[in-house]
Amino acid sequence: MMLSSIFLGMIGPWQIALIVAIVLLLFGGKKIPELMRGLGSGIKEFKDASKEEEDPKIDEKK
Repeated sequence: MMLSSIFLGMIGPWQIALIVAIVLLLFGGKKIPELMRGLGSGIKEFKDASKEEEDPKIDEKK
């Protein structure tokens, strides 16, 4: 129990660099921009959908 709490609380620059290096090795330099572009468009669509859901509620109050 204590061992897992030690590792979860200690994420520093070396761990982040290691994760980035592993991702680069797995996906390669050309594939990462495509993945990030897809992630960004997915987040944008999610925000737009949540805005559309909120707009009718605002109109009903007026």
